[in-house]
Amino acid sequence: MAESEPADARNKRRDSVGRSSGETFDALLAKVAPGARTTRIKPVDTASELPPRQELAGYDAVFLTGSPLHLYKEAPETRRVVEFMCAVFAAGTPAFGSCAGLQVAAVAAGGSVRPMGERREAGFARRLHPVGPGSGHPLLAGRPPVFDAPAIHTDEVAELPDGATLLASNAVTRIQAAEIRCGDGVFWGVQYHPEISLFEVAAALRRQSDDLIEHELARDGDAVEKHAAMVEALHNAPDRRDLAWQLGLDEQVTVPERRSIEIRNFVDRLVLPTRSRRGRG
Repeated sequence: MAESEPADARNKRRDSVGRSSGETFDALLAKVAPGARTTRIKPVDTASELPPRQELAGYDAVFLTGSPLHLYKEAPETRRVVEFMCAVFAAGTPAFGSCAGLQVAAVAAGGSVRPMGERREAGFARRLHPVGPGSGHPLLAGRPPVFDAPAIHTDEVAELPDGATLLASNAVTRIQAAEIRCGDGVFWGVQYHPEISLFEVAAALRRQSDDLIEHELARDGDAVEKHAAMVEALHNAPDRRDLAWQLGLDEQVTVPERRSIEIRNFVDRLVLPTRSRRGRG
């Protein structure tokens, strides 16, 4: 479990939702793959000890979390996390990433990331749809032709690297899901956040309140809080059809098992078959 957010961002997230991005993934994997053992590492931290390539090859999977890092900015943190992903590709260990995790994998394989400018996906990515091979790709198995998902990001993948396949898109962000093959490795990733709860969506909106106001998605802090409170209320009472209607959400978001289907597909359709072929089945 590679936490690609800097220490201050991890602490800020813990203050608002009680856990870091890696801990959120851990909690979900405990349900998706009961009995699985995880190791959490921090590739962006200067003093962090990272597994060598040989050790990475011994893991069944690597997960990359979201992060506020900007991959198009040269910095020690971005170099370290990209170098880590290069090692994962070289080790041949299947990997999954959401949001910045997709961006890290794209850059490590030779693609590029850019800021979104005035555009935003704040709270939810709307009208996501498979494109090209995505319609039959196992990452999106079980998703309907059009769906929504939790999302909040200010950067996006600009260009996928050679050896990558675009799987899903929408009107705001062209590269919403992709498979990236590099060296011996294969990565499945999404720009949205199938791992987070509606409670965490509400907290993210509150943390980014100033940005939402600046980009005219909300008139003021009270408007952000009203919207976040509605999302949090739906988390607490997922059967409230009135809240789902007001937020324009359906069971693809409100039901946890459907919201996290990409991660379940990654485990069931890529990790477990690969594990079996590697002699650990």
